[in-house]
Amino acid sequence: MNLGYKKYKPFQPISFPERTWPEKTITKAPVWCSVDLRDGNQALVNPMNLEQKLEFFQMLCDIGFKEIEVGFPSASETEYEILRALIDQNRIPEDVTIQVLVQAREHLIRKTFEAIDGAKNVIVHFYNSTSTLQRKVVFNTDMQGVIDIAVEGAKLIRQLTEEITANSDINIRYEYSPESFSGTEMENAVLICDRVLEELGATRSNPVIINLPNTVEMSTPNTYADQIEYCCKNMRHRDSAIISLHPHNDRGTATAATELGIMAGADRVEGTLFGNGERTGNSDIMNLAMNMYSQGVDPELDFSSMNQIRELCERCTQLKVHPRHPYAGELVFTAFSGSHQDAINKGVNYMQREKSPYWEVPYLPIDPADLGRQYEPIIRINSQSGKGGAAFVMHQSFGYVLPKAMHPEFGKLVKKACDQAGREISPQEVFAIFQREYLDVKTPYELLSYKIFEEDGGQGQVIVDFEGSIRHGEETRAVSGKGNGPIDAFFNALHNIGLDHYDFVSYSEHAISTGANSKAVSYIQLEHQGETLFGVGVDSNISIASIKGILCAINRNLSAK
Repeated sequence: MNLGYKKYKPFQPISFPERTWPEKTITKAPVWCSVDLRDGNQALVNPMNLEQKLEFFQMLCDIGFKEIEVGFPSASETEYEILRALIDQNRIPEDVTIQVLVQAREHLIRKTFEAIDGAKNVIVHFYNSTSTLQRKVVFNTDMQGVIDIAVEGAKLIRQLTEEITANSDINIRYEYSPESFSGTEMENAVLICDRVLEELGATRSNPVIINLPNTVEMSTPNTYADQIEYCCKNMRHRDSAIISLHPHNDRGTATAATELGIMAGADRVEGTLFGNGERTGNSDIMNLAMNMYSQGVDPELDFSSMNQIRELCERCTQLKVHPRHPYAGELVFTAFSGSHQDAINKGVNYMQREKSPYWEVPYLPIDPADLGRQYEPIIRINSQSGKGGAAFVMHQSFGYVLPKAMHPEFGKLVKKACDQAGREISPQEVFAIFQREYLDVKTPYELLSYKIFEEDGGQGQVIVDFEGSIRHGEETRAVSGKGNGPIDAFFNALHNIGLDHYDFVSYSEHAISTGANSKAVSYIQLEHQGETLFGVGVDSNISIASIKGILCAINRNLSAK
């Protein structure tokens, strides 16, 4: 047995019996801050160039972000360049605040203040690492040592703010992160945050953002929520702080950690689109926002053009969005399973029939149209697909509403084609099967001419007469019959030429186009010696469409024999 797992220390939950977050729900959106241009960009194999960053920034503004971290301007000329381009080219909307990140080190802080000169609204975000492991392994210092670093950084930032605002109308806000917060003893995390708030002069009317990052995700999401609520309840200056989350995804639970953190009292969330970021990534703001949307909560971000957002992100980051990524992936609204397809089909029909004000479609948590997604790819056909899937494709892609009784027969034909092809088949291929099996069936009997008229049957009754000619092989035969309607009259005409072993069961019909060139489709169900038969007819005249459907069913039966 591999005993390598024994070298890892299990995380220790904090003792916090007064927690209240498990009883909470999310009822409003937090303040969102995109860190795509900083945290996301620094995780790329090939970082974005200036043009890509500017395009990405504009997209973030269009989505509705009001706080955007644009970089680490003291770290490199490239990072400095994007900030200056945004400021000098007047690309920052009046209601958008840019955020810059800097370590709590004097020369880097001074360089950062040089970089923000001329901006209107800026968050200066500074940090230093506070975790037990970092203090022991990296800094070789105690907790007081890291507190001193944070306090000295706060003093300098406040001093430089006073200097720059004396000569300009720049609006500067502060943000502090005890980096590796989730690996820090909670009493120490509270202590350092309170000291920074005091040094920055935070007040209820002028609060400071306290960002509590899950820098490396080390525990289950409930522990992170406990840590957040612990800080909210134990910070002396909680009313002067905006509590922010910055979860990473090392354990694959960043979305859950963020949602529980909001329930635990956080006011703000930092993350990226599609979760791009270092190692396994950041918390996915799109995922979080659409989760809220699906629960009837306004996320205050607009993802109604999801395909375009995904395309721009993929182009700028050179990272593909996984096809099963929540909400945005190419296949997330696609069902191959037969039972799923059947439930989706019934759900769509239910909503159309009942005109429900709520979205009630099984297996689709939200309406794809809300994201600018189309219905065509929701159900795709392969060997796992069922009868409802083929019917759904015929309805959504081509306007044919097959009666439920016909679904098993057509589904079986489509499944056979998938098995033979050994792959998924396209909607066009599904329609080709329908055309071949129903619409193109012209032998052995073909209707050549027809005339339908009514006559008075006395006592208020109307009799319908059918007269026409039918080709059978090389022979053309005249046929006629009377009945209480066009279908009954045609059936009696067939009986007169020996086709008297077919019983009419049911039919349904609908229009398949609109306007002057509209046509009707009729679905016919017959019975012959205990066997159920289906036929389909299409014509501009609904009566003739039904007559063609009857002949189609008979022809399919005779051809099969």
